[in-house]
Amino acid sequence: MRDSGVPSETIGEEVYRRVRKDIIFGRLTPGQKLKLDVMRVRYGASVSTLREILNRLCSEGFVVAEGQRGFEVEPLSAEGFREVAAMRLLLECHALETSLSAGDLEWQGSVVAAHHKLAALESRMAAGDRSAAELWKRYDREFHHALVSACASDVLLETHASIYDKYLRYQMVGDIYRGEVAAREHRDLLTCALNRDPTGAREILTRHVEDCVETALTRSDTGWLQSHPSTGNRPRAQAATPQRGSQRNQRLSARVRPKAPAAHVEPRLSRNPRRKTKKAE
Repeated sequence: MRDSGVPSETIGEEVYRRVRKDIIFGRLTPGQKLKLDVMRVRYGASVSTLREILNRLCSEGFVVAEGQRGFEVEPLSAEGFREVAAMRLLLECHALETSLSAGDLEWQGSVVAAHHKLAALESRMAAGDRSAAELWKRYDREFHHALVSACASDVLLETHASIYDKYLRYQMVGDIYRGEVAAREHRDLLTCALNRDPTGAREILTRHVEDCVETALTRSDTGWLQSHPSTGNRPRAQAATPQRGSQRNQRLSARVRPKAPAAHVEPRLSRNPRRKTKKAE
């Protein structure tokens, strides 16, 4: 049991981070039932604290509440991956362009340092050492965050971080690894950042994300993308079915479109169209 002198909110935040991380890195698998009694032992928190945490994760899209049946980990789907990737591109491309324009020397140093750590782990991965996969993805996240960190918008950075974690979950659960291709794209992004080239950076980032999704969805082992049967009963709006025959080079970001404006409604006519307006005397 935990020290009773530790504030409950501190324990709650620590357990929240652990549960969230376990979902992102696949230790809690898509569709897995989250039984409170089992989690109480695993995470050392009370049932009431766990229930609050799971409700919080429901609002973030990592957990699904199944009414009286409790909670389960949010399932993964091909369309969900496309939607998350499109949203990541929408946010990150905008933040990247702003950051490259506004970043100072301190920002530039942080980008170089973040890439140095990432490149070191990518070299280990390329040599066949997959033991540090979580650290590698942590450095990957830090590098992309460093690139956009000078965008001067806390709201944009917070929203991007949340979407990035959902995207990262697909990568980790699907065990997506593109090796030297992804490493080269990271080097190219660094070059664009140092040269203050937002157009080049946007093109590389788009290819970086789209090719990752394409790599995952064209593999033969896509069992991890099978939706849980209970997803059909959710009150959440269902994603639209992707159109068949879409070209590989179509940008995923084009899937995010604004809502169509409401149709103009003509005023109602009088019920008696023969009635004439009385002439003014």
